[in-house]
Amino acid sequence: MPLTNQVILITGAGGGLGSTAALALAKKGAHIILLDKNMARLEAIYDAIVAAKASEPIMYPFDLAGANENEYQELADRIEEKYGSLQGILHSAVELIAFTPVATLPAQEWGHTLNVNLNAPFLLTRVLLPVLQKSEHAALVFTSDSSARLAQAYSGAYGVSKIALEGFAKILAEELESSNKIRVTVFIPGPVDSPLRKRAFPAEDKSKLPTMQSLAPIYLYLFGSESIGITGQVIDARTFYL
Repeated sequence: MPLTNQVILITGAGGGLGSTAALALAKKGAHIILLDKNMARLEAIYDAIVAAKASEPIMYPFDLAGANENEYQELADRIEEKYGSLQGILHSAVELIAFTPVATLPAQEWGHTLNVNLNAPFLLTRVLLPVLQKSEHAALVFTSDSSARLAQAYSGAYGVSKIALEGFAKILAEELESSNKIRVTVFIPGPVDSPLRKRAFPAEDKSKLPTMQSLAPIYLYLFGSESIGITGQVIDARTFYL
């Protein structure tokens, strides 16, 4: 279904999965707010969307880990001022520095990873909830990991952040369910041939993995009318069929 007049914010929009989602949603008519700290990557996905003759997106350079509460609120205020309401947020930004034993995990790495993967989704969601609630229907999608519930050795701050993120999403889904306006979903992309996967598993044969583009139909489902009324779900790309 077309997403015309839908305004969707994507964090980590310059990354592999974020840019995949941005392009897929923009092609269906959504107005995309591209959020990323890397300006070169923002410009690359901006150009790709414009080249596809989709609705021109907005680039918003933003450091999720370094921003303070006032800067988060300023972002929310600017979105409300320009659009009046918001129909979706995709939390796609992620930080995975390395697989590290807890005994040698640097405190700085711990703090930075939790800031990007957990604190930023909380802060951004909190300031934008009033803007989302101005929509008849809106979608909040949190990107998790297929191994989060396993609490695997050496997953460190990344593993902890994903476990906590899923818990936060569940709490939020229950709190918002009664209003029947904002649906909350945890999305697990599974192993795909993405830049993050290449960095985490450099020796893996990526030719055997699904492409990032294979996730496009699921992003369209999550933000489209078919998923209205469905909340508190965990959608795993490996077992989900449209």
